[in-house]
Amino acid sequence: MKDYTVFTARRIITMNPAYPSAEAVAVKGDRILAVGSVDELRAWGQHSLDDTFADHVLVPGFVEAHSHAMGGGTWDHVYVGYFDRSDPDGVVWAGCKTIDAVVQRLRDTASKMSDPAQTLIAWGLDPIYMPGERLTARHLDALGDSRPVFVYHASAHLATVNSALMRAEGINANIRTPGVVKDPDGHPTGELQEPAAMTLASSAWAMLRNSLDTESAKWNYARDARNRGHTLVTDLGGSPFDDAGINRWRAATTTPGFPARVMVAAWHFGGLADPEALAKRVLDLAGTDNEKLRFGIVKLILDGSIQGFTARLGWPFYHDPPPGSAPNGLWLMAPEQFEDILEVFHAAGLTVHVHCNGDQATQVFIDATERALARHPRWDHRHTVQHCQLSTEAQYRRMKTLGMCANIFSNHIYYWGDEHVRYTVGPERAARMNACATAERLGVPYSFHSDTPVTPLGHLHVMWCAVNRLTASGRILGPDERISVRSAMHAATLGAAYQLRLDHEIGSIEAGKLADFAVLTEDPYEIDPMGLRDIGVWGTVLGGEPMPNP
Repeated sequence: MKDYTVFTARRIITMNPAYPSAEAVAVKGDRILAVGSVDELRAWGQHSLDDTFADHVLVPGFVEAHSHAMGGGTWDHVYVGYFDRSDPDGVVWAGCKTIDAVVQRLRDTASKMSDPAQTLIAWGLDPIYMPGERLTARHLDALGDSRPVFVYHASAHLATVNSALMRAEGINANIRTPGVVKDPDGHPTGELQEPAAMTLASSAWAMLRNSLDTESAKWNYARDARNRGHTLVTDLGGSPFDDAGINRWRAATTTPGFPARVMVAAWHFGGLADPEALAKRVLDLAGTDNEKLRFGIVKLILDGSIQGFTARLGWPFYHDPPPGSAPNGLWLMAPEQFEDILEVFHAAGLTVHVHCNGDQATQVFIDATERALARHPRWDHRHTVQHCQLSTEAQYRRMKTLGMCANIFSNHIYYWGDEHVRYTVGPERAARMNACATAERLGVPYSFHSDTPVTPLGHLHVMWCAVNRLTASGRILGPDERISVRSAMHAATLGAAYQLRLDHEIGSIEAGKLADFAVLTEDPYEIDPMGLRDIGVWGTVLGGEPMPNP
């Protein structure tokens, strides 16, 4: 009987500085027994030799510390984003480059729906790529008077709805909810900014949210992770955290063949939950993990989206905001309320991840962390600024002093870099956005992320963005903020694992850790860095079990 399996490869990149590369890895059960040469690994006893990956490169399974499982469920609805995008089955959806193209795709979809009153939901809209005129109810009304239409934006912070839906939900000139955009005459245009406004379209919002939390959505999320080389993905807010929601996660992750590990964050959104009760629930759940399901972190949201003009920016605020947008974004949680809530989770010993796109939001988080530490000193808390897009050098210095981490939204450089230069923040601030090099220089532990479904899941593309900092037009945006491929590999593996407090189990290929690998067709250290995003992914090895990308 064979006690263990030895996997050979063209090269194994371990991310272990004491043993950075090898030709083989021995796996016993779901753990790494040893790394080294084939001859060295034979010495452990009876084994089988597996050369499936002899022509491939093994790296630690990529760790995504900020994504959303709802990305698996969005594909139940029609995609109307600007960029071409692959679904979990590998089918490429062409991007919609104009408002007319968006409306035509919606019209084509509606023509296949038998019930003229059935709500049509679409996702991925990105108005910033359609300057001069924003999609409004007037455009969507071309689909007819009876069918409600709800178009979810790429940022996940906005939606646009038609008149039929607004009539059904009572969204009219009398509504005073922040985020309901109105025309000069005071009538809603159909654009709803941030959850307080979007949830006014309650029937469509409920349909969307329900579709994002199904078993098939969770499988699509995990399949997409496997296809991109990820062995652990973090659902950083969005999934229901009640018993039913947790049980759906348990059912999915204990089904044989589920192709990824998932960290599920508890999320607190303003006054919607008692923070002390939620903290206790997270602590109680932390001891009920299974091999593919983890708990133990908390997500809070301070501000909105930069490209949606709802993030909180410090002076001089937005460069060229569209008519009707808030003067300086929106607080999704009042700063004074945030500080009290953060203190509850901090005092409970939990790691808190906070959505901060704008530098004003980062400042609130930093100040609140400093005061929480003064009242409740804690070593190694690892509180993390999520997105961290416009954080200043001074803020990074304070983050280092306070023991905070940064999870940086590097994909923005490609997907919205040109628009940040033109419209949101102007050339100077755009050049320092998503500042991986500054974080590294000042010693702030960092990773980066896709925030799927906002941008497609896949660390090879995120690495490409952080290393090259090329916009969609080919402009190098902030060349001094570029990082090396080795630094990017660290951020994609150990950096993310550290923020999740899992670096003792995953993030490198070394004895004792879980046997989680990404299987690549090329060596990231040997190719031109411009080719990083084009490296093929054979699939993954999860706990010693090969998970091929079909």
